Amino acid sequence: MASTPRKTDIGPPHYEQFLPPIIKENYGKWAYHEIPRPGVLMHVADSGAKLYSVRAATPRILNINSIRQFADLADKYCGGYLRFTSRNNVEFLLTDEKNIEPLIGELHAAGYPVGGTGNAISAIVHTQGWVHCHSAATDASGVVKSLMDELYPRFVNMDLPAKLRIAFACCLNMCGAVHCSDIAVLGVHTRAPKIDHANLPKMCEIPTLVASCPTGAVRPSTVDGVQSVEIEEHLCMYCGNCFTVCPAMKINNAKTDGISIWVGGKVSNARTEPKFSKLAIPFLPNNPPRWPEVVDAVKHLVDIYAANARKYERMSEWVERIGWPRFFKLADLPFTKYHIDDFKHAGETFKRSAQLKH
Repeated sequence: MASTPRKTDIGPPHYEQFLPPIIKENYGKWAYHEIPRPGVLMHVADSGAKLYSVRAATPRILNINSIRQFADLADKYCGGYLRFTSRNNVEFLLTDEKNIEPLIGELHAAGYPVGGTGNAISAIVHTQGWVHCHSAATDASGVVKSLMDELYPRFVNMDLPAKLRIAFACCLNMCGAVHCSDIAVLGVHTRAPKIDHANLPKMCEIPTLVASCPTGAVRPSTVDGVQSVEIEEHLCMYCGNCFTVCPAMKINNAKTDGISIWVGGKVSNARTEPKFSKLAIPFLPNNPPRWPEVVDAVKHLVDIYAANARKYERMSEWVERIGWPRFFKLADLPFTKYHIDDFKHAGETFKRSAQLKH
């Protein structure tokens, strides 16, 4: 006798119950897909059924009015079916081609651009920034807004050699995982934390604080007869982990915190194996509200990539084809001591790919 499936309130509901009927009917039976225009994907099943996805950018941090607006558009044009992508775009899933134009028209009227498909820049993945995070070296939403205002034409058109993925993290703990992006924008602290010795024993557990440091830079110490810690500055990599567990280890510094830019990473296994991004610009200043130095630097990197890469060549593939010295020359970037990777555990032999040779 078959048992009744157990019902539980633990964990999310099964995703299958939220799939549109066309996806359920053709699950695992898709023949191919095309991009008929920027921001519109067409998936064709073996049965001949067609699913159209209209991709629009969102500001990522949404209020309830925006979500209701998306839901109303989904009800009106695609039976209520939509999804959010991993890059914080919203995709409306349509089966009637006639609804594409009016949907795009309403999205544009509401201020949501349609694009981010194919050889274009998709929305920038970013972290929390000053809105939520206590250890951020810079803001997230503000910088990303400033960047995409300038890079908007690259989102709504497919005029790049290949897709270009930009990601942003406010500190090197990288809850946004920017380390494998075509262009990564990373907030950096440049000074060791300042220790509030008087309050540290009242606020923090010293063993936990010492254990939080990934490089062993935080050591137990007695200061003015009070149990506290000291920092071996030559070991500190300014990550802020200690500040996460102990507010008395203040690392934020308005004068010395800034932004670095990295290039040449990718997650895909296509053609070449995945790669970590590598440092291009060690430091740019924090200049809110529009961060002009950062915007100019990223736009410059995008423009030289667009002008020099071959068709379908990702940023990392282009850089490796021409060589890093040539890239630095084209980008007009000085090579400094900060570009030398002297971290002793950064093994070049770490295998990051499924592309194995025997």
